[in-house]
Amino acid sequence: TPSLCFADVPPVGPADLPLSLLELGCSGRFELITHPLPHGLPPTTLNLETEVEKQFLRDPAWLPIHDTDFVFQKFLKVAQRKVDVDSLLSCSPSALPSGLSVVRDPTTGMLLDFTEVLLENTGLSAKNSLSLQRQPGPPSESLRGSNTNYPFLPGGMEELSLDEIRKKSELEEEIDFEKDLLKVPPGFKFGMDFTSKEDQSKPTESPEEKKKWAIPVDITFPCDDFYKRIPNPAFKWPFELDVFQKQAILRLEAHDSVFVAAHTSAGKTVVAEYAIALSQKHMTRTIYTSPIKALSNQKFRDFKTTFKDVGLLTGDVQLSPESACLIMTTEILRSMLYNGSEVIRDLEWVIFDEVHYINDAERGVVWEEVLIMLPDHVSIILLSATVPNALEFSEWIGRIKKKHIYVISTMKRPVPLEHHLYTGNSTKTQKEMFLLVDAAGNFLTKGYGFIVLCSWSLHPPRRFFFIPGWFSTCLCPPPLYLYLYQDRSVWLALLHFLSQRQQTPVVAFTFSRARCDDNARSLESMDLTTSVEKAEIHSFFQKSLSRLRGGDRQLPQILLMRDLLKRGVAVHHSGILPILKEVIEMLFSRGLVKVLFATETFAMGVNMPARTVVFDSIRKHDGTGFRNLLPGEYIQMAGRAGRRGLDATGTVIILCKAGVHEMADLHAMMMGKPTILQSQFRLTYTMILNLLRVEALRVTDMMKRSFSESHRNEHEKRISQLRQTLSSLPPLDPEGQLSDLLPYYHTVAELRVTNESLQKAIVESVNGLKALSVGRVLVVNNKQHLNALGVILQVSNDAVNRTFTALIICEKGNEEGKGEPDAASPHLYNTALFIPEGPCSHTVQKLKLQDISAITVKTLKVIPDRIIDNYNKRQQPRFRHEPPGQAISTATQELLRLAEANPGGLATLDPVNDLQLKSVDVVEGSMRLRMLQDSLKSFTCIHSPTFFARVKERMSVQEELDRLLFLVSDQSLTLLPEYHQRIKVLQSLQYIDGGGAVQLKGRVACQISSHELLLTELLFENVMSPLAPEESAALLSCLVFTQKTQVEPHLTSTLKESIERVLSVARRIGELQRECGIPQTAEEFVGQFKFGLTEVVYCWARGMPFAEIALLTDIQEGTVVRCIQRLDEVLKEVRQAARIVGDSVLGSKMERASLAIRRDIVFTASLYTH
Repeated sequence: TPSLCFADVPPVGPADLPLSLLELGCSGRFELITHPLPHGLPPTTLNLETEVEKQFLRDPAWLPIHDTDFVFQKFLKVAQRKVDVDSLLSCSPSALPSGLSVVRDPTTGMLLDFTEVLLENTGLSAKNSLSLQRQPGPPSESLRGSNTNYPFLPGGMEELSLDEIRKKSELEEEIDFEKDLLKVPPGFKFGMDFTSKEDQSKPTESPEEKKKWAIPVDITFPCDDFYKRIPNPAFKWPFELDVFQKQAILRLEAHDSVFVAAHTSAGKTVVAEYAIALSQKHMTRTIYTSPIKALSNQKFRDFKTTFKDVGLLTGDVQLSPESACLIMTTEILRSMLYNGSEVIRDLEWVIFDEVHYINDAERGVVWEEVLIMLPDHVSIILLSATVPNALEFSEWIGRIKKKHIYVISTMKRPVPLEHHLYTGNSTKTQKEMFLLVDAAGNFLTKGYGFIVLCSWSLHPPRRFFFIPGWFSTCLCPPPLYLYLYQDRSVWLALLHFLSQRQQTPVVAFTFSRARCDDNARSLESMDLTTSVEKAEIHSFFQKSLSRLRGGDRQLPQILLMRDLLKRGVAVHHSGILPILKEVIEMLFSRGLVKVLFATETFAMGVNMPARTVVFDSIRKHDGTGFRNLLPGEYIQMAGRAGRRGLDATGTVIILCKAGVHEMADLHAMMMGKPTILQSQFRLTYTMILNLLRVEALRVTDMMKRSFSESHRNEHEKRISQLRQTLSSLPPLDPEGQLSDLLPYYHTVAELRVTNESLQKAIVESVNGLKALSVGRVLVVNNKQHLNALGVILQVSNDAVNRTFTALIICEKGNEEGKGEPDAASPHLYNTALFIPEGPCSHTVQKLKLQDISAITVKTLKVIPDRIIDNYNKRQQPRFRHEPPGQAISTATQELLRLAEANPGGLATLDPVNDLQLKSVDVVEGSMRLRMLQDSLKSFTCIHSPTFFARVKERMSVQEELDRLLFLVSDQSLTLLPEYHQRIKVLQSLQYIDGGGAVQLKGRVACQISSHELLLTELLFENVMSPLAPEESAALLSCLVFTQKTQVEPHLTSTLKESIERVLSVARRIGELQRECGIPQTAEEFVGQFKFGLTEVVYCWARGMPFAEIALLTDIQEGTVVRCIQRLDEVLKEVRQAARIVGDSVLGSKMERASLAIRRDIVFTASLYTH
């Protein structure tokens, strides 16, 4: 009974459990404990609720608030505290200025004494110095650095230290009795010239000018002494190296920088491998950067198997960062350089793979920034596809880094390519494959004609039309419903033909993701694998996907791809899930995928050659419209054909589905030069803020060193020549009558410019052209004439370089114009018209705009054709002495009469009042012209006969020198106006103050790699405060999602409000940028942010399975995964930024959001890294 159970229960001690019953087994029997059990009671747990209740509610006396003595003592501490202001100032102890050095006996090495030595650079730290001698920062910041650190001093930007400046000034005080002798005695204008005439004749060239930074390496001769020069190479390969590889390794051994340009699969990786081996031998570090994360992962796997000590740093993965060789994306290296990472100290090599990616409009600037920011001790290895301007690019790098770059370029393909056209589209015509470019690289023009004839005879079109040109036929496109059927039949015929000829594996490049999928699905009847291969594919597929959760393994894309793979077919584009892409790549490299439908990105990937490459089309959409493939793009993709050591030649096939392509298009694409490397340098707010926070680095230095400004240094040689010429000219003597010579020269120069711009405006206007018609009297000034009257006979139709044929009066005997132009331009201040001293003659000339100094109000009736014909006739030797015709005589007499009647000058047409040109420029110009003309008469130097000849030569040299000096100065930088505009934006938003010092908002923006302004403003306006973690993640997805979507997302009300706030902030920033002069409109700025994935991310963060997520949107699975992965990087950046601001709530919210999205298939580790 219950009463029996609790009878005589003794009072409990604190250590006892309040139990005296024991339940036996599960039968429900109880037994009273009368004697202690041999091993004590079985373990149990107390009821926590009763425990807490007992401790806190029933007996609160133990709480300190009930202890009055304790509370009183605490009160006294607070109330009677001594104010100690110094305790608020925490200052790290300054470093010791001296250290102890040991004195030893030079023979025995015995310790004799200690001496005190003064230490240099003790106060240097990462917060105040760019020097490599500064103290290392805390270990936590050694890898990525900190955004309060200074970067290390970029190579080639060396500035004079204080000591060097002091030394220089001391040297300058010493007189050199050969060079520094005084030449002009006091009171004299000229002195003695001590320089020998021989020295003057030879302009001295500084060694800097002679230097060529890029040195091409000749690889035509075999490198026979390679093993003599390197008896113990740092790395050995099982095969004999090519000449270009040996030459590159010889340069690496000498610690030189190299640029290696070679075709795909030529073996550029050998150079990278040797550099890594060399740095391991030297106990230094190497960084290998690639443009794409997938490429980084693949390289990590390859190098890991070769070198073991390899680490990986990408946006979301960090594996063994302490390794000697680090593989990373270029963006991460850029942030390490800006943040002064300690890794840079030990760095010997940086290897840039796929350098031709510098042409990428969006990310090309990152390469330039990294190349400019690398310190001097780091050597550079650039690996690129073949580019035409490798030398020019290397010259630029060499010049900014002040080191030689050895350029090794090879056009040789290890496996030559054969290019074919394929016109078959059924079983009957499946063998229609025609050679167009042979393995030697010859374009077979006859072959093209044969192809057109064959396709014409085998597929005569019902309707056709000819295009002018040699035998080119353009077939009419079939109706749309036939298109897919025809596509399918072409692929079936081709693949059947290729598999018969053992031409697999095949990569089929298709420039649309949807077409890739359609083509793969249309091959359901084709099976290209054996049963053994099927088993291998199945086991590899299952093993690779074993790390996915059960639901994720059943995704439609995975099931579809599994069926395709078993038949040897696969698809590779950005819409495919990353883990599936990796499975496909691995199976392809094993030769188990026979046909791979891929987009262009596959060609940028790691070296995965096939036997055959097929082009579905030669036209692609580049974001703005359809165009033919560029030679560089074609070569990059076609280069995937041909496996070294397996195939004699690689086969490239272009499909002719809608008729044979134009021969000119094919020739341009196959034989054309690849795209040159071009600068995509642009200013970003992150770059400006990162450089502004370091006083020693200026943004203008960065702009000056960009590839886009590399032409500036060409002027240096000419500048030094002009300086020399200027110093050899006699000096001006601005005294007496010539005291106002220079102001006069500048006034004349301005008058000329103003006059030219006015005349240009007149000729471009309708009224001006009416005035300048046949019969108009002009005042002409040129080499031959000074204020001579002329009449227009003819006006040319060329609107760009319009000329006026005119009859002009002149002195008898000066018809041919022997005179030299009067440099003083007396017509500018003297308007008196030309009146011949002897008999009046005439000439007919074509006048340019600058020859006409005034358009008068007078017109004459002339017969132009007669005048011109008569004048031309009398230019022939036999008619030279004939008298002029009636028409010419009349016109000449009329002009002479006008000149004699108005010797002081004729009234001229005013552009504003008479020609009705009312634009601001013309009105201001004509007022300025009048003012300048009036001011000329007051100059005294015009009365000196030879005044102008002396100043002219000197000033023309000076002007050219000034022009070139301007071109090499900061003021002529192309991006300088934009820089000032962006500075204005940053000042308006208070990221920097008036003096350019970076404020808190600016420091936050430095942390953020893209859309830094919007994200920082959202942070400071607390837009994310009212949101839950999953809503914050959903909102920030607008920063990483760039595609269009047709599906309207269903959102919570808070999210809708937040989206409105984001858009209003973006609009405000866009309008501010517009006001500050940046050309992007507010609508374009706001249009960058797309909210198509907000619902998807919101549901994913709340735990919805991926299969259901995929149904919420029309965006492909691979794109969704990539966006969520990039979103995680943004959340990390916001977390860092919140930490700087001190908003711990937002920081932890971002951490929770990050944890919520980091799960399942989206964050499955790469197969390459595990």
